[in-house]
Amino acid sequence: MSEENLNQANYGASSITVLEGLEAVRVRPAMYIGDVNERGLHHLVYEVVDNSIDEALAGYCSKIEVQINPDNSITVEDNGRGIPVDMHEKEHRSALEVVMTVLHAGGKFDKGSYKVSGGLHGVGVSCVNALSDHMIVNVFRNGKIYQQEYSKGKPLYDVKEVGTTDKRGTKITFHPDATIFTVTEYKYDTLLERMRELAYLNKGIDIRICDWRKPESSDSADNPDTPNTPARADHFYSEKGLRDFIAYLDENREKLMPEAIYIEGERKGIPIEIAMQYNTGYSENLHSYVNNINTHEGGTHLAGFRSGLTRTLKAYADKSGLLQKAKVDITGDDFREGLTAIISVKVAEPQFEGQTKTKLGNAEVRGAVDEAVSEMLENYLEEHPNEARTIVEKVILAARARQAARKARELVQRGNVFSSGGLPGKLADCQDGDPSMCEIYFVEGDSAGGSAKQGRDRRYQAILPLRGKILNVEKAMRHRAFESEEIRNIYTALGVTVGTPEDPQALNLSKLRYHKVIIMTDADVDGSHIDTLMLTFFFRYMPELIENGYVYLATPPLYLVKKGNRRIYCWTEEERLSALAEMGDKGIHVQRYKGLGEMNPEQLWETTMDPENRQLRQITIENAASADRIFSMLMGDDVPPRREFIEKNATYANIDA
Repeated sequence: MSEENLNQANYGASSITVLEGLEAVRVRPAMYIGDVNERGLHHLVYEVVDNSIDEALAGYCSKIEVQINPDNSITVEDNGRGIPVDMHEKEHRSALEVVMTVLHAGGKFDKGSYKVSGGLHGVGVSCVNALSDHMIVNVFRNGKIYQQEYSKGKPLYDVKEVGTTDKRGTKITFHPDATIFTVTEYKYDTLLERMRELAYLNKGIDIRICDWRKPESSDSADNPDTPNTPARADHFYSEKGLRDFIAYLDENREKLMPEAIYIEGERKGIPIEIAMQYNTGYSENLHSYVNNINTHEGGTHLAGFRSGLTRTLKAYADKSGLLQKAKVDITGDDFREGLTAIISVKVAEPQFEGQTKTKLGNAEVRGAVDEAVSEMLENYLEEHPNEARTIVEKVILAARARQAARKARELVQRGNVFSSGGLPGKLADCQDGDPSMCEIYFVEGDSAGGSAKQGRDRRYQAILPLRGKILNVEKAMRHRAFESEEIRNIYTALGVTVGTPEDPQALNLSKLRYHKVIIMTDADVDGSHIDTLMLTFFFRYMPELIENGYVYLATPPLYLVKKGNRRIYCWTEEERLSALAEMGDKGIHVQRYKGLGEMNPEQLWETTMDPENRQLRQITIENAASADRIFSMLMGDDVPPRREFIEKNATYANIDA
């Protein structure tokens, strides 16, 4: 009997595996939390915090505290009602155990318990339990403390009473399972940004976060006289909600009006909150949320905002007579240039779609948001004639710039303005025609470009040298960007165009020629500046590349440590010191690479371009609002916050001082 027939004969009921309880989560964790890398690791915290936020949305919780413990476990505590601990009638065990060990169990599925829920979009605390090697839950309820511990999702004992208390709420401590996650170290700043965002989205909630992991150099653990204080701690509380959020995002932008436009109300049973502010910039920065979930793919709530905004402003501009005097055609995009807006809605039963399930599909939400924006914005324009006139003048300026940008963009998409084949003359293309197998390096300068061209694997690696620093698009109108030769070369080399049937400003990736877009610059301050300029350009003009995971930063070594025939490349100061220590003190030669051109083609290949050895950093957008603020700060005119950020984060500040 052939192997195929044998397999068919043996395939019966006994071949069907049934995964009990939370086993399915442990077997296929990426199906539940996205991945088992850094993003999935932090998602565990968000799931637990979501439960506390749900209590706050229901009006029962006012304080949430998140702690990173010394062993890299996480503790989340709130002052809500506390998870019920009485016997579950159907399951015949404590309701606490049911919530912690059964998928899709919880009060958020009962309309009487929670009207809206952020956690409903997620996977629930039971999945966090399944992916933790240890979890302990304490419930403060009815004057008593209840407790249960778990290992990999399984209870270690029945729920028990362990004390009395005058507190109420829930305290959950969990440690991610190192056999599941490739990364188990939490990043404080990543959690910090999410907690800040939640505080703005839910005004009146006190959110605290602290990190109890001490630096290795600290002797506090051995010194009893050292105060028991965390290494880092932050506290967020917002009284004005989205108005505070918009002020935070636009902190480094020049505003066109003294106060943000604020819209709050309920339409068709849907709570709607919107804050918007016009600035002198040229980017459209819209951030939308559903039940505190960042819907970066947009959806019906964003469509409703855009249609309500465009129709209301267009009607006012026509009524004012300013458009007739300007003699310019206006489109929806013109009303959103230089606009920062946050749209937050609460939906009882959200329907998500899109590639990453972050696009709202509820049809009824569009009309509700459209109606709220139209009514409240119309009132604002009538009551604030000076600000209204300023907005219309900004729109007219944007329309004129758009027409100029369209002409410049046509140059980008017209092949005959370049050399043969329509590709930039300096591009050394690769041989493979499969975009998924190809990568392009944008390299700083002709010297480094020459080394990269000689050292590359020409089968799948393309090289495009950049001439100096590209245009700072944060401070330039769109047509200036498309008129820039370097930026036109980038568009043409990548093969992308601007405009889709759904969105004339969107990037069309249908003819993208490479699935790895790698920025490779010198390991010094100027190189970091070019990195930032390039990333600003990609973030503002090609965010789809970042969202699809196509953008990377190359990481050239900082040092070559040599002794005799032995060579060690070092990417950090710590690695260099370790290589002194390893080779001894005598006969050591240390070379500091300040430029890619200082490496010969073979060295550049083996350290920075060889997939077997290179260190590529993939660029992701974990928090679009935070990224928006950082780019506006780094590339804007306000110097003090930029200096503070660089001093705190710059990799090469001390080395090149």
